[in-house]
Amino acid sequence: MKEMIKKIMNVLFLLFALPLFILYQIESLLIGKEKSFPGISQFLSLFAGLSGVYLRRAFYNLSFKKCSWDCYIGFGTIFSHPAAEIARHVYIGTNCTIGDVSMADYATIGSNVDIMNRGKQHYSDDVNAPIQEQAGEYPKIFIGEDAWIGNSAVVMANIGKKAIIGAASVVVKDIEDYAIAVGNPAQVIRKRA
Repeated sequence: MKEMIKKIMNVLFLLFALPLFILYQIESLLIGKEKSFPGISQFLSLFAGLSGVYLRRAFYNLSFKKCSWDCYIGFGTIFSHPAAEIARHVYIGTNCTIGDVSMADYATIGSNVDIMNRGKQHYSDDVNAPIQEQAGEYPKIFIGEDAWIGNSAVVMANIGKKAIIGAASVVVKDIEDYAIAVGNPAQVIRKRA
């Protein structure tokens, strides 16, 4: 019975999200997806409670390449890139800022986590040009299956499966499978297996 109610709620909120998705598509034609997407994501982040979770999940299911119907995306969480991918049973806490990321099954993201695209969004080589006008890179970040990223972490590299990132850690290089990493910059302190 509980699963049936969840399915009904998903369909109901899909209908609520459809006008927003249509607005997003129209705006994308005018100014491009990369410019229109963050605004819609910011708007969706403002809806509190379980209804907000259902609304965000429905919209991202329409707009992302992949978004599972059983993921949890908390209040205040903003996606900056429309190419994100969210697999089954992913949990994302409140007030996160997430770029172009691919999250595998059961990935768990604490609150206030920032996942940036490798920290290369702005080059700074040309001292005569403003940093905001210089080129940059946005490589996809991969978060492995059953990885856990603690509150207030900053992630700029891939996280392996079943890895754990300590709260407030700053990940600047890839973390291998089953590793536990903490600190700034995050260092592997031991393996889980």
